[in-house]
Amino acid sequence: MSEEKNVNAESLTIEGRHAVIEAFRSGKTVDKVFILDGCQDGPIRTIVREAKKHDTIINFVQKERLDQLSQTGKHQGAIAFAAAYEYSDVEDMLALAEKKGEDPFILLLDNIEDPHNLGAIIRTANLAGAHGVIIPKRRAAGLTATVAKTSAGALNYTPVAKVTNLAKTMEELKEKGLWFVCADMGGECMYRLNLKGPIGLVVGNEGEGVSRLVKEKCDFTASIPMKGDIDSLNASVAAGVLSYEIVRQRLN
Repeated sequence: MSEEKNVNAESLTIEGRHAVIEAFRSGKTVDKVFILDGCQDGPIRTIVREAKKHDTIINFVQKERLDQLSQTGKHQGAIAFAAAYEYSDVEDMLALAEKKGEDPFILLLDNIEDPHNLGAIIRTANLAGAHGVIIPKRRAAGLTATVAKTSAGALNYTPVAKVTNLAKTMEELKEKGLWFVCADMGGECMYRLNLKGPIGLVVGNEGEGVSRLVKEKCDFTASIPMKGDIDSLNASVAAGVLSYEIVRQRLN
């Protein structure tokens, strides 16, 4: 896969001269801009000026390349690739909980590599009143355009932090009063657990579950009662079920 296609897969595509200019002026992080070679009109000169000001990589290409990169066919000689969304800090989540006068409720995702799952979990986190989502830097989907779309707008309101070491982050949050429960088929039935107070819900992928090191940092493991013929739920569904058990207990 070409470098441009990799950028396209992981970024928001912004097409059209005025749309690209507005992306720069709104403060969006633009990684690269592709401009029709030889075009020197006013809007294009503005794009070049803004790109140089923000130290953005500029690629002057032929129309065939722009047509290939375009998703709409209406690029007007300019296409930019921007970071889908900015990451937050874990401290932002704690501050949000304090501002709302609520016990912190944070989702921690271990090995969630499917962007559709990540987007769906962020959407659930927002609706369940969680104060943020934490993902690891390795073996995890990032905040791509697909994640943003699947979250149905929740990414605009729910902080997402990316950390180097999930287990270490849990240790630091424990010092701030949080305790952790992880989703695990071999755990205690979630209806028999007290899930109140400052809590972090840890969810792994449906294949491998939560990794050993992360699970060791959890205070409890919770299982979801299942009566069917298969033995696992999609990760985003499991996160939703457990999140709303936390919501139910907080309401009582």
